[in-house]
Amino acid sequence: MAAMTAFSEAVSDSAVITRRNLRKILRVPDVLVFTTLSPIMFVLLFAYVFGGAIGTQDTGIDYREFLIAGVFVQTVVFGATFTGYSLAEDLQKGIVDRFRSLPMSTSSVVVGRTVADIGINVVSLCVMSLTGLVVGWRIRSSVLEAIGAYLLILLFAFAISWIMAAVALTVRTPEVVNNASFVVIFPLTFIANTFVSTSTLPGPLETFANWNPVSSVTQAARELFGNVDPQAPVADAWSIQHPVIYTLIWVAIILIVFVPLSIRLYQRAASR
Repeated sequence: MAAMTAFSEAVSDSAVITRRNLRKILRVPDVLVFTTLSPIMFVLLFAYVFGGAIGTQDTGIDYREFLIAGVFVQTVVFGATFTGYSLAEDLQKGIVDRFRSLPMSTSSVVVGRTVADIGINVVSLCVMSLTGLVVGWRIRSSVLEAIGAYLLILLFAFAISWIMAAVALTVRTPEVVNNASFVVIFPLTFIANTFVSTSTLPGPLETFANWNPVSSVTQAARELFGNVDPQAPVADAWSIQHPVIYTLIWVAIILIVFVPLSIRLYQRAASR
């Protein structure tokens, strides 16, 4: 009974922190503006700058249809750095010290931050979808499959947010969080099938890209959106042949490792 009460209180406290973080974004519209402008820029940049050069090469379909799922995944993965930045900023400004003085669950601060960032990613995906439709992207599958694609992308982004939370609670300064995240995320999202087929990459990079979870979630989204050519060759890697399962395995591993780790790091930081 006590455990159920503690869990209920943690959920309630997390909901309060989630609302606090969402209201903070609305009160600082600059964040929302740049959150929406960035995905538009990525879609237009890759569609019109690289689309003419790549065309249907190695994809079997129009490049803009191939592109959009990759842009979706790259944007939400980069957006996960906002989780780390915001947590580090709260630590730096002493907001965590105020939370510590309140009768609330210690896990709720991190949970509320990661859940709130799902809302930011939903806005980004909506904006990118509309922009994609303008440049020629179309969903060629069923409604349920398309919803599944969006949910899988959001779930993957949620898992990455927990990694960023752990990074923030380790380095504790927003500037270092941004720099450290960029060093890891930039190659992770580009050495993948986000913008080109992995078959165009040299041997070692192709192997890495095929087993990169960014590639699997991108491939899964393309298949669920119906943006793949059934006649196009598929990589031999199991991860690309079963992208949904492989992505869910990675999500489970990340959450199992980083949820308790981030909460423990936060408890340690709050006790200082």
